[in-house]
Amino acid sequence: MRATADPLTPDNARPRRASAIARWLPIASWLPAYDRSWLKDDVVAGLALTALLVPQGMAYAQLAGLPPITGLYTSIMCLVAYAVFGPSRVLVLGPDSSLGPMIAASILPLVASGGDPGKAVVYAAVQSVLVGIFMIGAGVAKLGFVADLLSKPTMVGYMNGLALTILVGQLRKLGGFSVDADGLIGEIVGTWHKVLAGATNMWALGVGVAALVLIFGLQRVLPRVPAVLVAVIAGILASNWLDLPSHGVKVVGELPQGVPPLTIPIVSVGEIGLLIAGALGITLVALADTISTASAYARRTGQPIDGNQEMVGIGAANVLAGLFQGFAVSTSGSRTAVAFKAGARTQVAGVVGAVAILILLVVAPNLLAALPIPVLAAIVIVAAFSLAELAAARRLRTQRPMEFWLSIAATLAVAVLGVLPGIGVAVGLSILNVFRRSWWPYQAVLGREKGEHPGYFDLAENPNAGSMPGLVIFRFDAPLFFANARTFSDQVLRLATPKEGEPAPRWILVAAEPISDIDTTAADMLEELVGDLETRDVQLAFAELKEPVQAKIDGYGMHHVLEKILFFPTLNKGGKAYQEKYGTLWPGEIPSSHEPTPVGTQENP
Repeated sequence: MRATADPLTPDNARPRRASAIARWLPIASWLPAYDRSWLKDDVVAGLALTALLVPQGMAYAQLAGLPPITGLYTSIMCLVAYAVFGPSRVLVLGPDSSLGPMIAASILPLVASGGDPGKAVVYAAVQSVLVGIFMIGAGVAKLGFVADLLSKPTMVGYMNGLALTILVGQLRKLGGFSVDADGLIGEIVGTWHKVLAGATNMWALGVGVAALVLIFGLQRVLPRVPAVLVAVIAGILASNWLDLPSHGVKVVGELPQGVPPLTIPIVSVGEIGLLIAGALGITLVALADTISTASAYARRTGQPIDGNQEMVGIGAANVLAGLFQGFAVSTSGSRTAVAFKAGARTQVAGVVGAVAILILLVVAPNLLAALPIPVLAAIVIVAAFSLAELAAARRLRTQRPMEFWLSIAATLAVAVLGVLPGIGVAVGLSILNVFRRSWWPYQAVLGREKGEHPGYFDLAENPNAGSMPGLVIFRFDAPLFFANARTFSDQVLRLATPKEGEPAPRWILVAAEPISDIDTTAADMLEELVGDLETRDVQLAFAELKEPVQAKIDGYGMHHVLEKILFFPTLNKGGKAYQEKYGTLWPGEIPSSHEPTPVGTQENP
């Protein structure tokens, strides 16, 4: 017997419902189609990932001013959450070296000197939840473009400043002493005084330097060997064999046994302000890092990138981490690379990594108890070197000197003002750089060149190009708005001024294809400019100006201005009209057999 359809449920409602679920829960789209043959690759990749997740998670927790165990809690929760909500098959989330200093800058001022580590954990957890809320909100609102607020030059400068800050901050842990100072300058001065005072623990320094040499050496000679894991194992063996704690070398100590505890972090209203500021900075950096990493791996795997869902996935990971005594996380380029090279097919690899860490905490929590803190410092220092963008800065110096100095300014802002103000300065510099380009954009006087590659070229760059007597073709590569209207006007008037030994300009023909907008200030400027040019008997003309832009000027009630300007669909049409009016020729052009017919004023379209 045929079943009767539910009249309240359309036939296509179930597919639409399934599509909506898959939209917000990507795991619902790929898990049912999971091929069992992929499981071996995902398990191997997950176990390889665990070898990196454990030591880096603990080291980056120390970098954030938190107990090492929080790094493991964070790693477990963010991997599970992203597997459910994240759209990418290969991205790996976790504690990140670029976020550690930002977290520390937010929570340490709220924790009294030598205060309770539990208090720091609560602050970091609240901040992680805030980052998650901001991320999810941005994803739902489709605000992925916010990542563009950090330009490449300022991001390069920010990363270099961050690497320097991390490096200096870890020297005291490498030397086995503490420094009570604020800011990079204070850290450098305090560290120097401690070294001169003989506060360095040579046992700690020896272990830390040995770990650095081992990691860098293996990465160079045997790149496929997990150098960080080898350094951790060697550090634990050395700690037990040499009894390093008896020589004053700090170790990780016993870790709590069992699963991460669910905890609702609560802080007072007065304490949340700094956490919100830090969460906004972390959100911006994590967003920029994630979009760039996701784009790179989307190209490699051939999978589409969903920037807004990426934000939702990272947001969910941060919320879940915060609810289990974790801290803010981001996409990790290094861990993603490890998983990708190990053959990871899906987020099952990340889940395997999370389960492996959980088993470690349940079965053998004291396995890492003897790990020396200087080894963790060495791991962080290695991460700092990987963060540095020195090669990119050198390229900027040779390719774009102005952007190089922007990157230097961002580096100094992070180093001198601190990590959180530094990210604000970096964003501000990016915006100012955009404004600078629009305020004083690329400008050129063009000439025409015939031959193998005909076209219009900058006369300053191409001496073979030429122009007709009395015709000046001017290109202005930006929208016309209040900030650059005077620049445009001054340049046109300068070009309209006769030069000694050259024919007086008759037309200023603007190559207007790049002019995508004209605001009211610029429209008023055009009215004044047309009047000034009329007194000099110079005609203003536009070629390739978009019709919507012309319509805007007309919409401002300035049709009388449009009537005094000539408009042409192309530069060739404009040049031909000038030829017909004045009987001139382009350089090297052979005159036709008939005389040119002068024409009157070109009609506006």
